[in-house]
Amino acid sequence: MNWTDSLDIAIALDEAYPDIDPLTIGFVDLRDKVLALEEFDDDAEKSGEKILEAIQMNWIEERE
Repeated sequence: MNWTDSLDIAIALDEAYPDIDPLTIGFVDLRDKVLALEEFDDDAEKSGEKILEAIQMNWIEERE
């Protein structure tokens, strides 16, 4: 998985962190959680606010 796989990342985050509310997570914490995913294999420096926002929005939609 890489940064452009925002839906796949959101699904993995939802499975890995069921107790975290995606509405309240900050981008720094979100980035750290993405980097900690076993399936994630991309350069940490390639993340940005727009990418993290897309991941967060997909995660919120997964919860609904």
